[in-house]
Amino acid sequence: MRAWWVRGALLLSLWSLGAAADTLLVVGDSISAALGLETSQGWVRKLDERLRERGFEHRVINASVSGDTSAGGLARLPALLAEHRPGLVIIELGGNDGLRGMPPGQLQQNLAAMVRKSQEAGAKVLILGMRLPPNYGQRYTTAFAEVFPKVAEETGSALVPFLLEGIGGVPSMMQPDGIHPAAAAQPVMLDNVWPILKPLL
Repeated sequence: MRAWWVRGALLLSLWSLGAAADTLLVVGDSISAALGLETSQGWVRKLDERLRERGFEHRVINASVSGDTSAGGLARLPALLAEHRPGLVIIELGGNDGLRGMPPGQLQQNLAAMVRKSQEAGAKVLILGMRLPPNYGQRYTTAFAEVFPKVAEETGSALVPFLLEGIGGVPSMMQPDGIHPAAAAQPVMLDNVWPILKPLL
């Protein structure tokens, strides 16, 4: 009876580890929630499609909320980790902090706390860096942009330096509000993420 229980517990443990390793959790804001577009057009959905096309069996959970800040993401994260037990967490937050003029130091603390909570739950972490338009002033925009590599280095997590590389400031790639990427930009965003993400899978 004892041997059966031990074997059963071992199998359950291995199953749990496998389930966690195959779950990819995206915690972001409107950029990853595909605001202004059909959900099927967003880069996260396109990531799910690419994974399936290339033989990966990962389950992609998009827990992005339009308008969310790093503080909001940090508050939501524990419940998401407990529910989904991800093996990989992608953090795409900070843009709304910057647009609201929040202190870069607070953003850094919040992102670092999110990374550590994810790592403590057994997940690898990929941070998606963001930059602000130049009209926010060079001092602030520089301090803001430096947050993401600092957190990545401090926590040993992976980093995409700028999610909107080749997109930001390009009218044809942006929606009329000038803030949210258009449908044409979504595959480019995925291509910006993929080279850093693939080795983590």
